[in-house]
Amino acid sequence: MKKLTLLRHAKSSWDDTVSRDFDRPLNDKGKKASKAIGTFIKRQELDFDLVLASPAVRVIETLEFVEEASGGSYEPEWERKIYLASSVTLMDVLRGVDGDYDHILMVGHNPGLEDLVFDLVPDDGSSKARDMVEEKYPTAALAEMSLDIESWSEIADNCGTLNRFTRPRDLDPELGPDYV
Repeated sequence: MKKLTLLRHAKSSWDDTVSRDFDRPLNDKGKKASKAIGTFIKRQELDFDLVLASPAVRVIETLEFVEEASGGSYEPEWERKIYLASSVTLMDVLRGVDGDYDHILMVGHNPGLEDLVFDLVPDDGSSKARDMVEEKYPTAALAEMSLDIESWSEIADNCGTLNRFTRPRDLDPELGPDYV
C-alpha cells in the first residue's frame, strides 16, 4: 500500500507583469492559503518520503510557505514534466519513481491533478471527497489517497481510495472563493 498526496499550487497573481505563465508568483491570498495548508499538514502529522514538484514559480513559492508553516524540511525533486501536465503524464512520472517511497507529495497544476484523482479513484458514488473534487479542485487544495499497489511502477486507473480532500476554505472561511 502506497500513499499519494496531491497539492495544487496556491492562488497566483495575474496582475504581475511577467512575460511567461511559468513565472507567475503567488498573490497575498495564495500565500495565506499555503500557510493554512502547511499548518494543516503539521496538525495531521503528514510525513512525505518524497516531494515531486513542478518548477513553476507559483509552485516553488507554495512549497516555501507550506514548508515554513508545517515545520517540515522538504527537498523537492523539481520535475519539469509536471508543469501543466495531463493525468497520463503525471502517472508516467509516478511510475518512474525509483526507490521504496511509501508516501509521495506531488505539487502541480490543474487540470492534471484533478484528472489524476478521477483516474485513480473509481467513481462508485460512495466518496463525498471525490464529489468535492468533481465540484472543483481549487488552488492550494490537498487530496490524499491510498493506492493498492506495492511499487510505484504498478500505479494504474482505479487503484486508489480518496482518504480526504482539504480546501483552504475548509480551514479558514476567508480563503473561500472571491465573489463579486
